[in-house]
Amino acid sequence: MELQIDAGLKAYIDPLTADEHESLERSILAEGCRDALVVWGELLIDGHNRYGICQKHGLPFNTIQATQFKTMDDVHLWMIDQHLGRRSVSDFQRGVLALRKREIIASRRAAAAAAVNAAKAEAGEQSAEAPWEGDTDPVVAQALASVAKVPDEALDTREALARAARLSAGQVKMIETIQEKAAPEVVAAVKAGELSLNAAAVVATLPEEEQQAVAAEGADALKQAAKRVRDARKKPKAAKPEADESAEAAPAASPEELQARVSELQAENERLRQQVKALQDLLAEQA
Repeated sequence: MELQIDAGLKAYIDPLTADEHESLERSILAEGCRDALVVWGELLIDGHNRYGICQKHGLPFNTIQATQFKTMDDVHLWMIDQHLGRRSVSDFQRGVLALRKREIIASRRAAAAAAVNAAKAEAGEQSAEAPWEGDTDPVVAQALASVAKVPDEALDTREALARAARLSAGQVKMIETIQEKAAPEVVAAVKAGELSLNAAAVVATLPEEEQQAVAAEGADALKQAAKRVRDARKKPKAAKPEADESAEAAPAASPEELQARVSELQAENERLRQQVKALQDLLAEQA
């Protein structure tokens, strides 16, 4: 059976390492392909590695149809939820998947709000010619139904993202910084397990050219660069009155950290405004 392969869908989740792929191949050769591949029509959704191994060795496999999908976004959300629940997925990968889920949900909510607004405008134009029974115009009702299809979990806050990814809010913040600012070489080091989230987030505050130059020297050089940045941020203790000599000076945030926090708050504020507007429109129609 020949299945359709979508390159973007295959690459949506980070591939297995060479060792992981070799282990899976040994297992399938010894025991066969025990888990069914998930397909949508003839498009392969889940099981790309198993499918490739079976094709390579001429081994049989089973498939199961996923009939719940309507759009590719549905497929992506399903894939994300599947991998968020797997223990083999790294902290960084789970954070990235949760951020992707937030983007999809935010896009759907914005589209649903736009649909409701457009339907309300159309209903206003047609109300004189096509009266209806009840409190809601059929066009508006159809648009409101689309709102119900949007996932309830908006993931608007860092805390919500942390719960979805089974991480701390601090780890999510580091992953956001890495996603937004880290050079590809730094991201690769994190994915390979050569660099911690903390060190990578610190290195990501450096200019991209400097990140690339340090990464070219290896993981140890990246760790040393992170240490240099941390040391440079430490503020010397200022002289204090005798009564306060035992108190430690609070470390000052760097301009980069302050700007990053401002950008994060602005983005969260915009997502919340979109969500509130959609809910207000919904409540206005149901009132």
